[in-house]
Amino acid sequence: MTTSSTSATTPGDTILVIGAGGQLGLELTHELRQMYGASNVVAADVRAPQDAETTQAGPFELLDVLDKNRLEDVMRQYKPTQVYHLAALLSATAEKNPKFGWQLNMDGLFHVLDAAVDLGVRQVYWPSSIAVFGPDTPRDNTPQLTIMNPNTVYGISKLAGEQWCEWYFRKHGLDVRSLRYPGLIGYKSLPGGGTTDYAVDIYHKAVAGENFECFLSEDTYLPMMYMPDALKATLDLMHAPADNIKVRSSYNLGAMSFSPKEITASIQRHYPEFQVSYKPDARQQIADSWPASIDDSQARQDWNWQPQFTLDKMTDDMLLHLKEAVVLK
Repeated sequence: MTTSSTSATTPGDTILVIGAGGQLGLELTHELRQMYGASNVVAADVRAPQDAETTQAGPFELLDVLDKNRLEDVMRQYKPTQVYHLAALLSATAEKNPKFGWQLNMDGLFHVLDAAVDLGVRQVYWPSSIAVFGPDTPRDNTPQLTIMNPNTVYGISKLAGEQWCEWYFRKHGLDVRSLRYPGLIGYKSLPGGGTTDYAVDIYHKAVAGENFECFLSEDTYLPMMYMPDALKATLDLMHAPADNIKVRSSYNLGAMSFSPKEITASIQRHYPEFQVSYKPDARQQIADSWPASIDDSQARQDWNWQPQFTLDKMTDDMLLHLKEAVVLK
């Protein structure tokens, strides 16, 4: 990881990760604890994750980010200099419960931003998503600045959140940083209700010797990223000097784009008998409104972003780790 920076956390500082039990939160918490020491990274979530490393290797707090008083109590107790606010209701799940999706995604962000200003937090990280784009956005090589008319609750809340992050930077001088993640793929946690979840589940089915029914059509291209690259991007961004951060809404972030048909072919290099059928559902409409590929040249220019994983390299690593997990069971 890139750690050289004038804005990086220094020894003795405390980091708070809200939503530490989620797909990104689990791995980011582990990475931060390795970098800064387990006792300096406080994991928090609305419920205790089953992952013992998150709850026992360092401080853990039960925290509902919608409970502003509880959030402020935790922040006063630990006095974090950095807060990673990852708690959110994802795309497919938020469509089923839209008002709660809006409440969690927006009020949670406000609570964190306000507490950060009031309590003197130095840096806040908040993730955005390719869901901020919409059906009128250019789908190929989607630019950093373009038409953005999201048609999901998740996307609407993320676009609004981007603007609020920029506003808090301009009005309060709060060093908020953000990335528009593509679909994230990792082997340490199961899918969490997103439209790109098929690209996680498909690997689990292959290793289990089962066939897979995909909820997207075989030629649906979406931007994707392997979790080690997502962690690298997040920490590279947070460790970059503040003067290098030119985008205060959220940075486009890319790594690879592929279709269900292509990820199937990549898996079949290891499991030739693996079969996939296709039964598109409501998530197909969401996917069709999102970019097929991302222009992340601004991130590459400002803080030297460079992904490390291709589709086949990711597949090799995913299957290796999932097979190891099966053996350990």
